[in-house]
Amino acid sequence: MNAREDLVLTGWGYPEYVAAAAVALGALDGRAEVKGVSRRRLPELLSELATERGAQRCRRVYILGVSLTGDPAALAAAVKALRKKGVAVVWISAIEMPDEVAEAVGDSLEAHVIEGSLLEAVGRAFGVEVDRFRPFLKEPKCASAEVRDSLSMIAAAQFYYRNYQDESLYATAARYLAEGVKPAAWGPEVRAAVEHYDRYGGRELIGKSPVMTTLQDRINRVAAHEHARVLILGESGTGKETVAQQIHTKSPRCKMPFVAFNCASVTKELLEDRFFGHEKGAFTNAVEQTDGLFLQADGGTLFLDEIGEMPLEVQALLLRVLEGGRFTRLGGKEELKCDVRLITATNRDLPRLVAEGKFREDLYQRINVVQLRTPSLREHKEDIPLIANSWWRKFHGNRVLQAEQIAALMGYDYPGNVRELINILDRATALEESDFDLLMREHKEMNAGLAGNLELKSGRIPDRLEDAMKLHVRRVFEKYGQNLTRAADALGVSRNTVRKYL
Repeated sequence: MNAREDLVLTGWGYPEYVAAAAVALGALDGRAEVKGVSRRRLPELLSELATERGAQRCRRVYILGVSLTGDPAALAAAVKALRKKGVAVVWISAIEMPDEVAEAVGDSLEAHVIEGSLLEAVGRAFGVEVDRFRPFLKEPKCASAEVRDSLSMIAAAQFYYRNYQDESLYATAARYLAEGVKPAAWGPEVRAAVEHYDRYGGRELIGKSPVMTTLQDRINRVAAHEHARVLILGESGTGKETVAQQIHTKSPRCKMPFVAFNCASVTKELLEDRFFGHEKGAFTNAVEQTDGLFLQADGGTLFLDEIGEMPLEVQALLLRVLEGGRFTRLGGKEELKCDVRLITATNRDLPRLVAEGKFREDLYQRINVVQLRTPSLREHKEDIPLIANSWWRKFHGNRVLQAEQIAALMGYDYPGNVRELINILDRATALEESDFDLLMREHKEMNAGLAGNLELKSGRIPDRLEDAMKLHVRRVFEKYGQNLTRAADALGVSRNTVRKYL
């Protein structure tokens, strides 16, 4: 911000906030700074502005649509201090100020409360037309392609703030809207952010529960150490790749490639080629030289999911790369060097696999430098409303779920974790089903055969003998790598009996 410029403060979470900020920017001829701020953070931010140095930065502070109820006493003190420093505070809203706030703030700020939408309130307060910005109040599916592009930019800005504490993109989005900048003229950083959001926006770590707060804190700490290898443990559907991607994006390697690979996706014969690449003529159909995953991720991060499924022969090759950072392409003679941060993940019990001789202990020690665990949704069910509403807003024009719909979602344990919750919301959208009690009953019926999986993961012991027998068969089946013949031999029963209990 230049000396004595205006400051526009608006909220997070809705495109209308950004559109309102764009209206204000246009009315101020672009001579203002835009910042997103929450209700809770507003009094603190205004207090910072009320310092001698802060007051020299701006002439007026415009607060657009942000509630003043975070801490009315602290807010009143900050506004009064700003007024003494010659800084005017203007609050514009479509919702009346609560009586206790009005009493605390008094005449220290200029309030404009105008019925209608926030966009209309800001337009009338500044005396400007807002028709150009009305499309941002519609559902994305009803908007033009140009508006949808801008909505993607706004969503990317919100995503970057929530996940990477990057506030700069939000201000840029408001300025682009104010100036009518077309997607073709977006700066490279904005285009890269939107592409990143398009790829990873559906895999966001959402939650304010203690376990999720702890996980986010550990991600932030380990990300700074760019060479530390990380092993991510957790059930399927808990967001292990999202954790890996956040570690990369928050690390010094963030400008370099992030390459993800599922070790269970190809046969052991092809894994060496995928890891290291091959020379032209190395085998039939090898018509050109190719780079493997390690060279593709050179300088960045390589994420290997389901590493517990990697065959022993390939484990030895991987260990050699981790020890020296060197390898040779298939059919090649030249030794190549790479610098990658390795992040691995599994939902298998690696120490048990080591004890059974299925996973190398030396490789386990190499990859297990820092260990993170993604909690199951059962462990932080208090985050379900936040996760569900975040997804619902994205596809339903910023609307949120009703209290009874949230209650229906809360009454289930989600063996498939967040992925299963999103599938349920997706089904509700596709069927246009608003009765979530009915939706959940149908979902439980559809997935009745998976109930044993939940008991297997949670360690619960069923009361009914039949259910306990099913659980024991499933545990033995998992113990022997889901091999039906070996499980039947261990149980001393036929393969058909195992099938029946599974």
